[in-house]
This record gives sequence, C-alpha cells and structure tokens, in this order.
Amino acid sequence: MRYGGDNRGRLLIIVLIVTSLFLITLDLRGVAVIDGVRTGTQTALTPVQKLGSWAVKPFRNFVSDVTHLGRTQNQINNLKAENEKLRTRLQNRKIADAQLTQLKSVLDLAGTAEYKVVSARVISQGSSTSFTQTVSIDAGTSSGITQNMTVISGFGLVGVVKAAYANSALVQLASDPAFRIGVRIAGTQQIGILSGQGTRKGVLQLLDNTTQVKVGDVLLARGSQNGRPFVPGAPIGEVTSVDNSPGAVSQTAEVKFFANFSTLGVVAVVVSNPKSDPRDALVPPKPRPTPLPTVTVYASPDTATASQSPSPTKPSPTKPSPSKSSATR
Repeated sequence: MRYGGDNRGRLLIIVLIVTSLFLITLDLRGVAVIDGVRTGTQTALTPVQKLGSWAVKPFRNFVSDVTHLGRTQNQINNLKAENEKLRTRLQNRKIADAQLTQLKSVLDLAGTAEYKVVSARVISQGSSTSFTQTVSIDAGTSSGITQNMTVISGFGLVGVVKAAYANSALVQLASDPAFRIGVRIAGTQQIGILSGQGTRKGVLQLLDNTTQVKVGDVLLARGSQNGRPFVPGAPIGEVTSVDNSPGAVSQTAEVKFFANFSTLGVVAVVVSNPKSDPRDALVPPKPRPTPLPTVTVYASPDTATASQSPSPTKPSPTKPSPSKSSATR
C-alpha cells in the first residue's frame, strides 16, 4: 500500500511537470492557447473581483474614517477657534472705529470753543448710591481731572464729574433726575433751569415770561464762575414742545438732549475754562432740507410736429364774378 501511494504521487508530479513544459513550449512558439486561457480566466474572475471589491469597500472606508476621525476633528476645532478669533478681531475693530469717530467729533467741538480737555473712555455705566444715572471713565486725578468739571461728547454736554480717583472718575449724566443746570436760549439769550428726567429728555423752566420759547430753540450752558461745574457755551439740547398753560407762573418746555447717553464710548473732560465765552459758536447747524428733483417734461416728436405744423385753414369763399350780360346792362 505504501509503494502504491508513492507511485501515484510520483506519477502526478511527472504529469504536472510534463504539462508545464508543454505549455511553456507552446507559449514560446507563439501559440495563443495560453492567452486564451488567461483571458478566459480573467473574464470568469472579473465578476467575482467586482463583487469582492463592492463587499469590502464599506469596511475599507470605515477603517479609513476611523483612522482620519481624530485628525478631522482637530481641523474642525482649529477652524472654529480661528473663526472666533477673527470675529472678535472684527468686533474690536468696529468698536475702535466708533470710538475714533467719537474722539474726532469731541476734539472738533472742544477746538471750536477753545476748551482744554482730557479725553477718556467710558469703562462702565450704572448707578451709584447718590445718583441713578452715571458713567465711569478711565481718567482721573493723575490726568488733571477733579470734582465739578464739565464732561462733553461730540454732540454737547454729557454731565459733570462728581468723584475723581487716581485713574478713574464718576460722571453724573445730564439725564439724571437730580441734575440741574442753568441754560440760555441761543439767539434770544433767555435764561432758565434745565432738569434731568431719567431719559434723553429734560424739562426747561424759564425764569422770565417776556419772551416766548419756540420749538426748535437750542439751549446752551450759561456757565459757572471759573467754569466749574459748567463751562459756558456747551450745547445741551433742542426744545421739542412748549407748555403755555393759561395762568402758569412760568413757561415750561420739553428738551431733547443732543448727547445720546446710551451710546457713549469716548468723552472729554474740560480741565480749563476758555478765555472767552464762545456764545452761540457751538450751536449745531440745522440740516438743510433736501431739494426736490426738477422734472422737465419734453413733448414727443409727434406732438411737437403737430404743434409746429400750421393749422389747416378753410378756403375763403370767393364772390362770383359778374357775367357779361349783367356787365353790359
């Protein structure tokens, strides 16, 4: 049995060797048998290969996604952080541009009035124990700011310094109900007292009834002795309504402040009284009304031709000439 098994194995090896030599000989002689077998084999295996690739592809993608998941998440986090930095930078740029505009306007106002000022930024807004409407600024006694100094913005009066510290100061806003200031009406020089009402509007009480106050009149600060707490000529607001009730002891009017207290970013503290009263030099110019566009109507060519062409005239009737017979007679 052992010798028989060995003989069959040897016989199988000899057959395989002979077959291989035979196929190699045919291939060297250019016989297309090998190509046909290879082509047939490839054709038969192609569907199997496609099926295997389709079946394995999800697993291959899953492995790739798992491999790159950490890297992709890191990229997303980096993009989010960069986007947040750009957004913060853009917001800071907008704030800086707005503060630069406010600084330019307040310096223009101070230059026109010849006020000596120290500019400061508003760092907080809130109430204190004594006043309901205040702001804190980032300049104080180290910059020459002391109590009872006028604070202005590019639009006009903001308030007065109530407390000064080394590097900050507390400013009472003109809108505070406890705020009072002596004012005069530009042009007529009529005087009165303006009181804050907790909003952007104040109440004016005139001290004399000889002159009528009108809607649109501009109020300016009368000024205090040595310019403290208020310098003269600072624009305050505009009259929006007048109360002329019969029998009233004095006239009262509602005034809208020029300064917008909710958008204060940069202010200036007047540290030195001007050499002379600017009088009405700081009255803001009235906005000019926008002129209506001029519309020119041109006649159409047909209308123009019709209007220029002479109108048809009826022929005048002619008298019949006398006949020869009547002429003879």
